[in-house]
Amino acid sequence: MAEPDAAKPPHGKRRTGQAKAGDEYLLDRELVDLPAELRWREWMLRVEAVIFASAEPVGRETLARVVGKDCSIDLLIDDLQEELRDRPYEIVFVAGGWQHRTRSRFAVSIRASQAPTRTAAPALSDFEAMVLMAIAYFQPITRGDLSKIFGKEVSRDTIASLRHANFLASGPRSPTPGAPYTYVTTKHFLAAFGMQTLRELPDIEALEDAGLLNRKGVQEEAQETAGGEEE
Repeated sequence: MAEPDAAKPPHGKRRTGQAKAGDEYLLDRELVDLPAELRWREWMLRVEAVIFASAEPVGRETLARVVGKDCSIDLLIDDLQEELRDRPYEIVFVAGGWQHRTRSRFAVSIRASQAPTRTAAPALSDFEAMVLMAIAYFQPITRGDLSKIFGKEVSRDTIASLRHANFLASGPRSPTPGAPYTYVTTKHFLAAFGMQTLRELPDIEALEDAGLLNRKGVQEEAQETAGGEEE
């Protein structure tokens, strides 16, 4: 007996994944026709595929679109992480979502290969890296206040370079005269440096002890400047 043509959907039905109006897709999320074990396996593969294909960390809401309504995303991720335990890559939670990452112990091998990587962070100059660090700690902050921190002008080109790398975004306007724009870090910044939130930044007191940051000097200079404007 000839098998039905798998390429043709049943009469009156649309195949799973076929586009409809508004660029939406119909997807059998519940998979009720599959045994429980195969259903779970399919959900795992879908979640991993979405995370693998995404250029940014994938949030819970996004992953929930491809699995059943009662499916636990956390348990799926746990099972995926267990499967990848002996692989050179893993699924990690950064910047509010999950992302595939190469395990850190293979970093030397990857650099030695000189192969282009899809997640390579833009190369920053030493000064750009220092400006980015200052913004991360003192955000929202204006370009003028950054210039006070470093004792020299922080150019628009420096800010543009960090914005182009998707590390910075515009924050609220400052209440100071002229209402200049402030700058804040982005979710991409968190993801690039493997952080979930800004709370994971190194302790600022430790940086001061190491001589890498002088918060007191910055605060005193800002107060002196503010006092001069009021007179």
